[in-house]
Amino acid sequence: MNSPPKPPTAINSRGHPTEFEQIIQEKSHNFVGREFVFTAINNFLHRHNQGYFTIIGVPGSGKSAILAKYVTNNPQVIYYNAELEGKNRADEFLKVVCTQLIDWLHNLSTPPQPSPQARREQDFSQLGGVSDNATEGSWFLSLLLQQISDELEPHQKLIIAIDGLNCIDRNSQPPGTNLFYLPRYLPDGVYFLLTRRPFLREKSGLLIETSSQSLDLADYPEENRQDIQAYIQNYLTPLTPLPYEGRGGQDYSPPLVGEGLGERSNLKSWLSNHQISEQEFCVDAEQLAVGHRITTLSENNFMYVSQIVGAIPSVSFANTENFYPEPFEYNQLPSGLEAYYQQHLHKMILPELGTEHSTDVLNVLIQQQKAISVDAIANIINTDEYEVEEVLESWLEFLHQEQIDGQIHYSLYHSSFRHWLTTQQIQSDY
Repeated sequence: MNSPPKPPTAINSRGHPTEFEQIIQEKSHNFVGREFVFTAINNFLHRHNQGYFTIIGVPGSGKSAILAKYVTNNPQVIYYNAELEGKNRADEFLKVVCTQLIDWLHNLSTPPQPSPQARREQDFSQLGGVSDNATEGSWFLSLLLQQISDELEPHQKLIIAIDGLNCIDRNSQPPGTNLFYLPRYLPDGVYFLLTRRPFLREKSGLLIETSSQSLDLADYPEENRQDIQAYIQNYLTPLTPLPYEGRGGQDYSPPLVGEGLGERSNLKSWLSNHQISEQEFCVDAEQLAVGHRITTLSENNFMYVSQIVGAIPSVSFANTENFYPEPFEYNQLPSGLEAYYQQHLHKMILPELGTEHSTDVLNVLIQQQKAISVDAIANIINTDEYEVEEVLESWLEFLHQEQIDGQIHYSLYHSSFRHWLTTQQIQSDY
């Protein structure tokens, strides 16, 4: 029930680059739900001859896991992850993706082929001596896409999945060019499947003239809630541990706690020791159920719920009958979640990106339990609304927006992140 339907392709399965294999396994392990996303993707593939499909979501909403699960179920999909260290540059993207596309071209052909290394050298030579400038612009990528499009059988599709488009180093390519030099036009049968955090539409970094569709995970609160509940229930089923190696990167999401680390068995033991049945822990109909409380506190955020559920066995509670994970909110935040929030804060207050009002605006957001308007923030810190808007626009990936009385109001994307920020020493001038 948790496996998304496969798109209508018939290309031989192939492995992904070794640097991405582990993250695909980590992110897709113990995957549950998200059927509404896979349905939307496949409807898009059936409805259009080519195009871009973008999954949008705040940090921890499950975008990477969705994409990893999709490519796991469809190994013929070209995969690239921009969150990994060294992979957020346009030249590196083109090098890795074009190599995979060359393999695709040879999988589509039937004559005997030379060795992989000799084949690549031959390909680069035959396609215009691109070894020196293949990563300077989209021309070589577009050439490969057109060649593959010409070779596709009816109903065959080439899908290129890019996780973490928001992580790109924009200084790695000239201003005004598409992120990662993604093509403005696409040939028939070619699709890009992207994930990224919320962004300002007019500053998307993409100028495309082909079919496109975006799916914002925030627009599906009930579906997300059901998947969170399914995740908690599924967490009680022990898994075979996955190997894990630390990965660097300026914006890398840690693997979900419990994935290959043994916490699942620990949670079952903890429940047994405290005489709490799995039904009492998970059943949503019972408002006092631990699972229900965690689901509510999660605010439909998978990173939060995975870290909290995984840390339960390590925390002592005086009265398990009135269990409420407040300790996690204030002084016992799981280390993985704290490191994740530290990444957010570092990105929000980078000296080269911030303005003189950044810390003032942040302190207002920290103090507000409800969303607040731009003019209200400006009044509190005694500055111009334009200055506040400039700061908020640079933080859209970490914010929740809602319309109140015809005006956009802003709040930090998760209450736990806001609570954590209250423990940090953030200077303010107002």
